[in-house]
Amino acid sequence: MTERGSATFEEIHSVEKGNFATAGQGAAAFKNMLKKLGVNSSVVRRVAIASYEAEINLAIHSDGGKLVLSVYPGKIRLVSEDIGPGIADIELAMQEGYSTATEEVRMLGFGAGMGMPNMKRCSDSFDLKSALGKGTTITMEFNL
Repeated sequence: MTERGSATFEEIHSVEKGNFATAGQGAAAFKNMLKKLGVNSSVVRRVAIASYEAEINLAIHSDGGKLVLSVYPGKIRLVSEDIGPGIADIELAMQEGYSTATEEVRMLGFGAGMGMPNMKRCSDSFDLKSALGKGTTITMEFNL
């Protein structure tokens, strides 16, 4: 899962911790770019959902990070990389409805605990690596 050099297109979007005013802009930009590239609408929809969920998770749970969208012949790769704090229990984090979001974040309408399950459900390949105090990297692939 590390063939970035052969991507026909790549776009990077930075995400700030707690910045809900701009959260979702990266997912919208990715969606628009994939449409312009002529990607099938069902794949665009799945990438848009996964990238939105990843972007919101970066804003809620990390100290900031980035989304990298790469288009290859035959597939799209979406990578979410963040700075700390890492995920203590990945199995628990993958359960629908489980969230460590604060009450304040939940009052804003986020943190329902569906982000990770939705990312996995939308992607054809899902890989999550996390280290406490270091961060989390989620790599998703979508077949074209």
